[in-house]
Amino acid sequence: MSDVSVRFAVASDLDFVSKDEHIPREVVARKIDLGEVIVAKVGGQAVGYLRLEYLWSLVPYVALIWVVPQCREHGVGKAMIAFTVEFLRQNGHDMLYSSSQADEPEPQAWHRHVGFEECGVIAGINEGGVGEIFFRKRLD
Repeated sequence: MSDVSVRFAVASDLDFVSKDEHIPREVVARKIDLGEVIVAKVGGQAVGYLRLEYLWSLVPYVALIWVVPQCREHGVGKAMIAFTVEFLRQNGHDMLYSSSQADEPEPQAWHRHVGFEECGVIAGINEGGVGEIFFRKRLD
């Protein structure tokens, strides 16, 4: 999928970027207004999104990255990470964080594939006592 375009989400993307239902739609709308949601498109069709958070209002963290199943393993997620990294670099950041549940080996492998390194674990934070593995990507 060489024709992936990535940009910040706009209000008309709200239905697409609210699919995960982890946070209320009105919160997603505010995050769009704040420039904290990124959308990937192929041929004009939305195929993925990334939701950015700032821990302690300072530290950039990928809260969620999602790609439609038929477009996975075609560079869509990697393109969204590259867009995010460039934006963060231009705004003075030198690190990006993300995480994955400890029982999810595929997302962990993906993080490593796109340049993240493991940097910590919070034990038992998720439903069922599953831990969360944290990753960081140096932006220099």
